[in-house]
Amino acid sequence: MVSLKLQKRLAASVLGCGKRKVWLDPNEVGDISMANSRANIRRLVKDGYVIRKPVVVHSRARVRLNDAAKRKGRHMGHGKRKGTRDARMPQKVIWMRRMRVLRHMLRKYREQSKIDRHMYHELYLRCKGNVFKNKRVLMEYIHQAKVEKTRDENLDAQYEARRLKNRALRERKAARLEEKRTGVAGEEKPAAEKKE
Repeated sequence: MVSLKLQKRLAASVLGCGKRKVWLDPNEVGDISMANSRANIRRLVKDGYVIRKPVVVHSRARVRLNDAAKRKGRHMGHGKRKGTRDARMPQKVIWMRRMRVLRHMLRKYREQSKIDRHMYHELYLRCKGNVFKNKRVLMEYIHQAKVEKTRDENLDAQYEARRLKNRALRERKAARLEEKRTGVAGEEKPAAEKKE
């Protein structure tokens, strides 16, 4: 049998692929063996005697199936785990994600004027101190703090109103007493003058 090593190499060069991807027509071995230049090989490619083989399929169907099962929690038991818990999902990454979520929420609340800058700063430090484990807990704390704040403000306003009212009462009482005293003193003077 004729060796077609040269033709296969030239065909690979012309087609821009590896030698294993070149197919030479076994029925046209005579014509192919006569081709000793790239131009001749191009002519054979045009005639269909030399073809580039299709790419072998590397299916990911099984991988996709397996990934879908893993998302449901299958194949994730103790026997399938290689790394430590911290290697699989580091505590630091979990912490960073939580901090980013909480700080983003605080920033949003401050921009919407739901909390003032003093409360923002206090809550920021509390977040850093691991007081809130998620957004829901932080939100509940903010609502509770706002309710307490408004209640304290209302109580302060009531105390202030009561104080002003009491002060006004005291002043009126003092004024009445003063009037009485001046009235009594005024009556005593004419009586003393009469005696004289």
